Amino acid sequence: MAAAQGRLSDGAGGMDDAKDKGEAERHTGNTAPPAFRAAVEALRGARLRPQVEVEPTPPPQRLAPFSYALEAAIVDGDQDLADGRLVLLHDPAGHDAWHGTFRLVTLVRAELEPEMAADPLLPEVCWSWLTGALQARGLSYGEPSGTVTRASSHYFGGLSERPAASQIEIRASWTPREGLGGVPDTAAHLASWCDLLAQVAGLPPAAPGDASVVTLPQRRGPQSR
Repeated sequence: MAAAQGRLSDGAGGMDDAKDKGEAERHTGNTAPPAFRAAVEALRGARLRPQVEVEPTPPPQRLAPFSYALEAAIVDGDQDLADGRLVLLHDPAGHDAWHGTFRLVTLVRAELEPEMAADPLLPEVCWSWLTGALQARGLSYGEPSGTVTRASSHYFGGLSERPAASQIEIRASWTPREGLGGVPDTAAHLASWCDLLAQVAGLPPAAPGDASVVTLPQRRGPQSR
């Protein structure tokens, strides 16, 4: 398994990249609680399957006192098969809706063949991929919530030569159970999230013979980066 690696920025580089890095690191300095710093360090040190490219990205600033965010893509050569974002939130005082002091929030996206997008069971299947990925690694979590959205685009007029496109989008959040020192196993949660990302991309399971993983059939071809 390869260590989490950085993706090349789409920006102009230089000062813009430095600013983005500063925003990504803003809530992880010495003023952050030790539990949050440990959780972030675990994310940074996670070892992931080699098709996953991960880099920090500026986190939301108003959802919690402390936050850290990653964006990731499943990459095949120079093409992205699926992409997403994972945000770690921390409120040392606790949060009534979370039933804990940490929360993980995610967005996962991929394109589908229109026939697959029309499957009436697709939303339930996609949600089971998320919960199944967490359970497959033996992770304890609470208060899961989210949405599964499928959208189709049809092109007309000057764009009529483009084929119809369909996309699946999973938005979800859950409370990771805290371990020693009040720190959740964020590295394992990141690995589970990458398992979900790989499933949506249509990759085979990382572990041979893992019957809990069902890959996505009839997926549209890779998208150029």
